[in-house]
Amino acid sequence: MTPAAPWLAEALGQSDAFLEFMEAVSQAAAVDRPALIVGERGTGKELAAARLHYHSPRWQGPYVPVNAAALPRSIIESELFGHEAGAFTGAAKRRAGRFEAADSGTLFLDELQAVPVAVQGKLLRAVEYGVIERLGTSQPLAVDVRIVAAVNVDPRALVRRGRLLPDLLDRLAFSVLFAPPLRHRHGDIPYLAARFAARFAAEIGRPEPPVLSPAALEALTAHPWPGNIRELKTVVERAVLTTPTPRIDHLTLDPFAHPHAPLPPVREVQAGGSGGSSPRPPEASSLSSSIPPTWTEAVASFETNLLADALARAGGNQRRAAGLLGLSYHQLRGLYRKYAAALDAGSKAP
Repeated sequence: MTPAAPWLAEALGQSDAFLEFMEAVSQAAAVDRPALIVGERGTGKELAAARLHYHSPRWQGPYVPVNAAALPRSIIESELFGHEAGAFTGAAKRRAGRFEAADSGTLFLDELQAVPVAVQGKLLRAVEYGVIERLGTSQPLAVDVRIVAAVNVDPRALVRRGRLLPDLLDRLAFSVLFAPPLRHRHGDIPYLAARFAARFAAEIGRPEPPVLSPAALEALTAHPWPGNIRELKTVVERAVLTTPTPRIDHLTLDPFAHPHAPLPPVREVQAGGSGGSSPRPPEASSLSSSIPPTWTEAVASFETNLLADALARAGGNQRRAAGLLGLSYHQLRGLYRKYAAALDAGSKAP
């Protein structure tokens, strides 16, 4: 087994959305072409990239992950392509880059949007022709590397804002894989929570895996999970650590909620003026006396409105509505079941 194989153990789920994503990953893995993974933070994009490599014909070659956002912009080019001695101040000797390290294997570029546009031109040449140049030389160097990239925003928006070369996106988009957010993976939250709880309990020496109470599971299911699987794992492990009994009834979903008094708000500086909070829009001022919705309520309202609008435009045809929303039929069915009561009430309203 490869040293990175334990990463794949985290890629777990039973929902239709997750299984469809894994099927798409397996299909893309078999073809030696670039791939682009699109998904929110914490959705397991790096795990999907590792699966792409280890289920591909390149599985015996190196798998080299690079988080571009974690590298200073000034050294990204050197890190990727290497440099010759004297290429810049401090370059005392030749150094191979990540492309050379990934030769005959896979290079995973996470947070692709953090790569400077000037460097993206060299990436395009590497994808197109399998050739790179170290800094400090114009001598081409052939590399046999499959490139898998990932972004956590719409890549088309990055192109429109000038942060991603359209030609590079065209080449990477041979296989576009959408990692589903946890809120769309219906049924996976209890399953993942139980596994995370059991694993962490064993890690800290608990004699038996803890059990999440119905109330705890309901709280987990209702949470919108902006941090997705990473956030869920942290919440569950925190609950295991702070609960001495085998049954978990309480979860801390917001670790920053102050138990005594709220922290003072951050004061923003207005443009062209002195410090102070930003002026509130008129429509917000008129609603200042009302109670704002919680995050869960706001997300539920947003998703319900999207579903209702799509179903209305599709004449009630759920398959057509799923296509309008960019969802699979099974994903839409899951959301419809979740908000059936609200959708039925809305359809009966005068």
